[in-house]
Order: sequence, then structure tokens, then C-alpha cells
Amino acid sequence: MKVIVASLNPAKIAAARQALGLLFPERVIDLSGLAVPSGVAAQPMSDEETLRGARNRALAARECRPEADLWIGMEGGVAQLLGQTLTFAWLQVLGPGLDNAARSASLTLPPFVASAVSQGEELGQAMDRLFNLTNCKQQGGAIGVLTRNLLDRRSVYRDTLILALAPLISPAPYAQPAS
Repeated sequence: MKVIVASLNPAKIAAARQALGLLFPERVIDLSGLAVPSGVAAQPMSDEETLRGARNRALAARECRPEADLWIGMEGGVAQLLGQTLTFAWLQVLGPGLDNAARSASLTLPPFVASAVSQGEELGQAMDRLFNLTNCKQQGGAIGVLTRNLLDRRSVYRDTLILALAPLISPAPYAQPAS
């Protein structure tokens, strides 16, 4: 199975490799990353913008590498909900007969981090600056920092990718017409 992850971020590539290894242990997975534009702001600031970025990445990867079997777009975002600032991701998967997306669990950001992001700083840069880190977003991300690595970006993206691939894992229910 030839898979393109629409990113060169090692955390995103590792998440895809882990998810596909769990789902298809008997298959050889030829997985590679590809840098493509998201078509949205560097720090998406809404649920819709984040989903659009993930979808744009998957579509761009498919355009660049049409010979693949599966294209995966991943986009981390931030949104306001009931006075809280949340971070989360959308993952979009495309493949023959497959066009599906899933949203990750969300994490409430501490007020001082939320303030930096609301002033225009990307979450990864804010985390690096505020926690004295280097390239946090290509490692455990804000999730890892704020959960003391009980969860990290890779594990959350891995689980979200499994959810996005549900129509591939269990195709029969998804083929049923709506009643």
C-alpha cells in the first residue's frame, strides 16, 4: 500500500506509520511525507479552517502523487468555545472510494498560551517560547508538554487517523444507504 502523508513533520509521519501498522500488520506500507500547502493560515483559528487545511493538504498530495493508494492530510488548529481556547487536529483521508475526515480530542490551552496564540503567534512557536523548548510541534506538541507526555501529538493523531479510516476498516456499514 502506497501512502502519502501531506507533511514532512516527523510526528505526523510517525502517527500515520503507527496507525497503518496497527490496521494492516500483514501489508507492506510504503509511506512517505510530502510538503504541500494547506491553503489556510499558518495557525488555523477555527474548526472549519482547520478541517479545510487538512482537506487541502490531502487533495494537494493526491494531485502531486496520483499513483498512491492513500493520501492523508493533517492540520492542527485552535478554536474558542465557551470562553476556552482549545487545540485539536483534523485528519482527512482520501483513497479509492474513500473521502473521510475525523477530528481529534481537544486540549484546553492555559490562559497565557491562549493569549499568545490570540495575538498571532503559532501554537508551536508559543509553546517553544513560553516553555523554553525547541521545535515542540515536531515532537510531542502542546499535548505532550501539557500532559507530561502521557499523551503526545503522535498518539492523538494516530488514534484520530484510525477513526478517519473507519470506512476502509469496516466498509459494509458505510455502504448502507441512509434510511
